[in-house]
Amino acid sequence: MKHLFTLLCFVFCVNFIYAQGTITGTVKDASTLAGIAGATVSVKGKVSATQTNEIGKFTISASPTDTLQVAYLGYTAQSVVVGNQTEITIFLESTDENIEEVVVVGYGTQRKVDLTGSIAQVKGEEIANMPNSNPISSLQGKVAGLTISNSGTPGGAPTVRIRGVNSTNNSNPLYVVDGVLHDNIDFISPQDIESMDVLKDPSSIAIYGLRGANGVIAVTLKKAARGQTNVTFSGSYGFNQVQDRISVTDAEGFKKLYDMERANNKEVPFDYTNYSANTNWQDLILRTAFNSNNNLSISNSGEKSSTHISLGYSKQDGVIRNGSYDRFTGRLNQEITVSERIKVGGDLSGSYWKMNPTNVSVTNALWAAPVVDVMFDENTYNAMPSFQRAQVGNPIATLNRLDGKNLTRGYRFVGSLFAEIKILESLKWKSTVYTDLGFNNSRGYTPLPYNFMYLGEFGGANQLFYDDRQKTAVSQSSEEFRRFQQDHTLTFEETFNEDHRLSAVAGFTTVYNDNTSLRGSRRDTTNNVPDNPDLWYLNIINQQTNPDGSYSGGGAKNTLVGGFLRASYAYQNKYLLNATVRRDGSSKFAPKNRWGTFGSVGVGWVVSEEEFFSDVEKINFMKLRFAWGKIGNSNGIADNIYLPGLSNGNTAIFGDNVYTALQAAYIPDPNLHWEIVRGMDLGLEIKAFNNKLSTEINLYDRTTTDILTAVPLPNETRSYFTNLGKITNRGIEASMGWNNSFGDWKYGLNVNYSYNKNVVNSIGDNINFQILGNNGANRTETGHSIGYFYGFKQLGIYQTANEITSRPAWNNSLPGDIIFEDTNGDGIIDDNDRTYLGTPFPPHNFGANFTLGYKGFDLQIEGAGVAGNKIFAIRKTNTFAPLNYETNRLDAWTGPGTSNVEPIVDNSRGNNFKFSTYFLEPGDYFRLRTVQLGYNFGERLLGNSFIKKARVFVNAQNLKTWSKVTGYSPEAAISSIIAGGLDNGSYPVPSTYTFGVNLNF
Repeated sequence: MKHLFTLLCFVFCVNFIYAQGTITGTVKDASTLAGIAGATVSVKGKVSATQTNEIGKFTISASPTDTLQVAYLGYTAQSVVVGNQTEITIFLESTDENIEEVVVVGYGTQRKVDLTGSIAQVKGEEIANMPNSNPISSLQGKVAGLTISNSGTPGGAPTVRIRGVNSTNNSNPLYVVDGVLHDNIDFISPQDIESMDVLKDPSSIAIYGLRGANGVIAVTLKKAARGQTNVTFSGSYGFNQVQDRISVTDAEGFKKLYDMERANNKEVPFDYTNYSANTNWQDLILRTAFNSNNNLSISNSGEKSSTHISLGYSKQDGVIRNGSYDRFTGRLNQEITVSERIKVGGDLSGSYWKMNPTNVSVTNALWAAPVVDVMFDENTYNAMPSFQRAQVGNPIATLNRLDGKNLTRGYRFVGSLFAEIKILESLKWKSTVYTDLGFNNSRGYTPLPYNFMYLGEFGGANQLFYDDRQKTAVSQSSEEFRRFQQDHTLTFEETFNEDHRLSAVAGFTTVYNDNTSLRGSRRDTTNNVPDNPDLWYLNIINQQTNPDGSYSGGGAKNTLVGGFLRASYAYQNKYLLNATVRRDGSSKFAPKNRWGTFGSVGVGWVVSEEEFFSDVEKINFMKLRFAWGKIGNSNGIADNIYLPGLSNGNTAIFGDNVYTALQAAYIPDPNLHWEIVRGMDLGLEIKAFNNKLSTEINLYDRTTTDILTAVPLPNETRSYFTNLGKITNRGIEASMGWNNSFGDWKYGLNVNYSYNKNVVNSIGDNINFQILGNNGANRTETGHSIGYFYGFKQLGIYQTANEITSRPAWNNSLPGDIIFEDTNGDGIIDDNDRTYLGTPFPPHNFGANFTLGYKGFDLQIEGAGVAGNKIFAIRKTNTFAPLNYETNRLDAWTGPGTSNVEPIVDNSRGNNFKFSTYFLEPGDYFRLRTVQLGYNFGERLLGNSFIKKARVFVNAQNLKTWSKVTGYSPEAAISSIIAGGLDNGSYPVPSTYTFGVNLNF
């Protein structure tokens, strides 16, 4: 009887577990949340199936262990386990790129087909697996009109330009992360990004007002997928290497050139008795460096709430010894549906980073004589020879002495809270408050110098040197910034009679910025500070007995207030109109000039929707669009410069005392106001051959007027700020893509190209001056690009004295000197023969991306390049001095007919130091940016494991560069607008090799 009872219980339980129940549910579009009619809902492995009704509802019989499969044309199929649910909502993602691709616009989103402006989108998956701690670096070569110059420095930020340089003050784009305005996004983990949209034209950026004039990069962060619970992990691990070295001489070459220089100066050969080494200083300071990126995310979404949590850690060791960068990131996002009409939510992101900066420059290693050993003995470093001791220190001694002696840390917190009320089905109100808080601090310690051995020269004895006059020093600095922002918007969207679609957003915003900084250093003249990081503070040294120190600090506060309205209208999906108006006020300017009204208008014509186009079978989509806009620009403009300021002037004597007098730092102009940017954009978009081919072409013209400029006062070192000048950027952008699949194969090829011509049209009326770079090689004046190179043109090398007398020459020219062109034809070579030599900003930018997939395998190859710019190899100006030489100097002129390019090796020939084309190199390059091979494990391989998806990949970045640049990288610093394109041994951009894994649980 007992066994029968047990059997009955077992049967009952089995029937209970597998009992068929009635499941009801709704299938919705994940973007619009509208119900999808006609979707097929089936039970996996069974014949049960049904279709959704006109509002997306369905009913089907299924047991708790069954899996529902939902499919509909134009959407990605979805599978859901029934479990204990009796009512299920299933969201489908659209795959129809023509109709449903959505991009970010100011204070909202819009279907791409409805755009009247130029916006390019890059998906998060194209960024996530790249070994870059800063996600902006991964955009290089992907978007036409977007120029990115990367930095190899650990944690370094790239230089970014959208459609050229608009102003002499600041041309950096605005970053908008889920609505929050930022100057950079180095606090975001690349794996947290859903998509990045690059807004380039007036119709797209006008709504952002004064902050958006240089273009906008809008970042959308990931949120929990509707109706799903996901746990994902991404990790990549690898190393960085510098592929090529700057070609400097070895010991043999150095001796040859230095002895040649001494001979040309009538000096005896150097005594190398104690200098028999052959040290490669570059190899000693460079290393193979480790890098890693890790990210763990957990997300859950139900009917009423969704939560997304992520944690990240990235590490990047520098290819120059001792440098490193570590960053920890965390993010929490939550949204709660309070009722059918009310939704609230918030987002909190935080990051902590620490950096150990490299304490020796590459230039020091390039200049150090290779004939010197690093160490004299195990306790004593060798000093450099006497002829370069004042300019160069022992690079390894510098590295080791300052290793770990700089503690640089940073914290950042970005948070937001929002409430959204659906007033009507077509009308909603949203209020959001944001905060962005950051704190950076640095503490440094300068220990006692090492013992150095001065090796004997010309028969002299070795001498141990120790500077006991030096004492330890400490330095300390801190920077804080606080930004508070609030946005309030009212959004309307409605379709009338199926032919008319109207959307509008109106709102107002305020942004408050508060920045402070303080830095100081102090040297102890009586006692040495212990080498203990807990004591590296300024107050460890008594200021009364040790007044030797320096202190500085500053702060700035400003407020921006704006109101805006944007309206978009579409008739029959083929006639498009977009208009934006914004009124801004900025505390940076005098009260009477704080307010301005700006706006844009854009029109579009979807030609492919016309009846006459219906017979054109090959072209699936064609749109023409035009946009015009006027935008204010306050980027890079300091606060309150319309007010007078003071600075130290000459000294004054009162009685027996000498005082430092104060003088006006500049002459204030109460009429200062923002710069004005006017722009036009004409675009054509085409999709053809069943959407396999996509093409976009844009022509643009953008002019900046009333540029804020510091004009020097006659016969004074002071200047006055005023609005003057005009700069124009004109260009063309073209992108083309072909994506196709057949059988188990799929492939794609996407290329883009852009050309930008930058011209300074004027620098004020009746004002004749130039804006000079701080190196004397760059100049900004009417008729040329900003910061163009200005100097002499080299024609060759004087071979004989007769040649010097038979043509224009400097008065003191000698055979072996550089021949300069007499550009003005006056028969004299002087400073008036300096001329335009080229631009540091590349007018041509291009990129290419190839993808190939076969079953579980995927291959991605990317390349990017520029053309038409010049690079000033400023480090070469020192190759005439008794420092180490670059190997091109081995071909120097030694007599008639020996060289017509390389001048004589003689440090006394001052003419050869003058900036000329001798020091310029073509900046053209093409770089194989990425080669990545991955494999996705299918369900059959994973079986019933707890891992839903798995992908492994190997990646090589910056694998090969084709360039004539002799430095480490053709991506020379262009962060400076008026003095860009300088290569002084810039930090190398390394090749990176990684292995990675993506897991979805």
